[in-house]
Amino acid sequence: MNTCTTTPSTMKRLVVSTFMLFLLMGTTMARPLVRHIRSTHEFERLLHKHATETGLPVIVDFYSDGCGPCRMMAPIFKKLAKEIGQDKAVFVKVDTNAMYELSSKYQIRSLPTFTFFLGGKKVDQFSGAGEQQLRQLTSQVVRQAEFENVKITLEDLTTYYQTMDATKTPEAIETVYQKCVDMTKTKHSKECVGAAANQLGRRLKKKYQTGPPTVPRFSSDAQNPSSSSSSGTDKKSTTDNSKSSKTTTQQPQVANLHLATKEELLAELEQRQDAEVDAAVEDEDDDDAEFQHGWEAGDFPERVTVIGGGPAGLSAAIYAARAGLTPVVVAPPMGGQLQGKGVDVENYPGLEDITGPGVVSKMRDQAIQFGAVFESESVLEIDVSSTPYKVITNSSSSPSIETHSIIVATGAESNWLGIPGEYELRGGGVSSCATCDGALYAGQHVVVVGGGDTAMEDALVLARTSKSVTLVHRRDTFRASNVLAQRVMDHPSIHIQWNTVVTEIKGAPVKVDKKDSGDDDDDGDVDLDNVPSSSPTTDTPQVVSSVVLKNVDTQEETTLSCHAVFVAIGHTPTTSFLEGIVEFDEDHPGYVKTEGKSTRTSVPGIFAAGDVSDAVYRQAITSAGSGAAAALDAERWLSEEGLGNEAAEFEAELLAELLQDTTPLGGGAAGGDETYNVYDSAGGRMEGMKESLGAEL
Repeated sequence: MNTCTTTPSTMKRLVVSTFMLFLLMGTTMARPLVRHIRSTHEFERLLHKHATETGLPVIVDFYSDGCGPCRMMAPIFKKLAKEIGQDKAVFVKVDTNAMYELSSKYQIRSLPTFTFFLGGKKVDQFSGAGEQQLRQLTSQVVRQAEFENVKITLEDLTTYYQTMDATKTPEAIETVYQKCVDMTKTKHSKECVGAAANQLGRRLKKKYQTGPPTVPRFSSDAQNPSSSSSSGTDKKSTTDNSKSSKTTTQQPQVANLHLATKEELLAELEQRQDAEVDAAVEDEDDDDAEFQHGWEAGDFPERVTVIGGGPAGLSAAIYAARAGLTPVVVAPPMGGQLQGKGVDVENYPGLEDITGPGVVSKMRDQAIQFGAVFESESVLEIDVSSTPYKVITNSSSSPSIETHSIIVATGAESNWLGIPGEYELRGGGVSSCATCDGALYAGQHVVVVGGGDTAMEDALVLARTSKSVTLVHRRDTFRASNVLAQRVMDHPSIHIQWNTVVTEIKGAPVKVDKKDSGDDDDDGDVDLDNVPSSSPTTDTPQVVSSVVLKNVDTQEETTLSCHAVFVAIGHTPTTSFLEGIVEFDEDHPGYVKTEGKSTRTSVPGIFAAGDVSDAVYRQAITSAGSGAAAALDAERWLSEEGLGNEAAEFEAELLAELLQDTTPLGGGAAGGDETYNVYDSAGGRMEGMKESLGAEL
């Protein structure tokens, strides 16, 4: 018998070979679909790399974990990155709470904010949860990058002029070329590239009917993350191999650190740290798994569909899932009002030292644990003209969900003041979410409008980072709970304006540091005739500069300077998609009317939970309780209507039919007395398993 022995040298070669294999595998890994920035230096290095090596646009999502709209846009951002492709654009995310320097540098005043960079400079930016605007501007910057991926060389320009205009001297040709170089927006390049090269080509074509030849500035291999990574590795390997071949007969080299200057040592250390960061980025996993669409359309209608992802909707999902109903939760990953609660949740029994987003995350995980599935889309309408009902979403893949019952738990949305400057300055300092945007105004003066619990919580959150907080309330007492109101009144950084209303929000042009933002005024044309061109004018964005306050008793008006205004004056139920379908409470407009103490609405099979039907309490814990009640009511209603697990029932019926229609293999009629023994077909010499085993033994 041959035996295999492993010597120490063999084991060493095996370990080295395995290590090299993993090393080679690692070098071909592409960058992550969406990269998370960890430092300002990393971000600037990323912009420089794609400005000089790939020419790809960089699309940045400035977000915060506590921002509901940010969570809603996160899966859209990742989906768009996948659709566009890594060879067309680079998608990155910046956490504003961790990267305050970057947020301040690029004038981030509302979340989420999407900023578009090309050639290392900012070319566009917008704030808000606008999917269409994000797609439009992304497509625009991708097309611009493709359009500007051109280069005209001095040699090609010289050959062109020799053909089209032989009178042009080499000095004149070089002057034209240098004008193109000077007009190039990308300051990292000393060539005639990008928009300037296109402009030069158009001008020459207009003059001579034919334009000069152009070549791509960046190759497709450079723009492909896998190709560039592997090619760079091959190049490095080739260099290393050549070096090693030359020094094979030499003695091993020893690092002479004492000969290096301090600057050289710091540069080498920075280079190695950058390499480690790049390696970590390539290995990192996408952390947006919670936003994935877990629901897939089946052959049968769903038994329970929950519309809403706050405490009411998630509690309903937990109870329905534990009942074996496999509910579908249809809601953007925003988590309702509780998601925007930046202070600790203190009035929910059993919970301490946890914020609103933490509570929502735990509720969601619990619902998933028991079998709930999620569809991260917004509901546009529901169709109850026939059964099963249909829930219409804005999803392009599965726009309609058929279901036997619906639990409406869509909560409420913020109210606005409706005063001059409020709408115009949204995204420029006007916000309804202190948890989302508060960190952007650290060390600055802010204003909070309102007198309820939400206003108190917003003021306390902002007081952690802002220089001062002015709380404006139209009455002489707060409507908030005594605990929160007392904390606000005792806080040294919070100043209260009683019996006062805000009548106007004023703005001022934003001061942009062109050195930091990367914006240039070099959008002129390549001038072949030494004629100066006018610079285009652009609208300067406005940001909050002050508010006009009016005392309700004296009618006296004053102006208060500030940098942001947070509106917290209550909420309105999100029930507009139910108009004309269910009955509403006549005493409380916008709230769904329920039957007695139950959660049943005027339409059989539709139940309401949380703030959509509660005009009195409107608390997270009461919403969670009504969500549990709605799930119990839905379960009872399904039982009364005889609507069970149709998929399981269909499988059982199909199996029974197959067993009933099966003809015995012995040839007798179905249901006859003749039986069949499989061992009789084994040559006629065995009657059973024991005989078979005996014969073989």
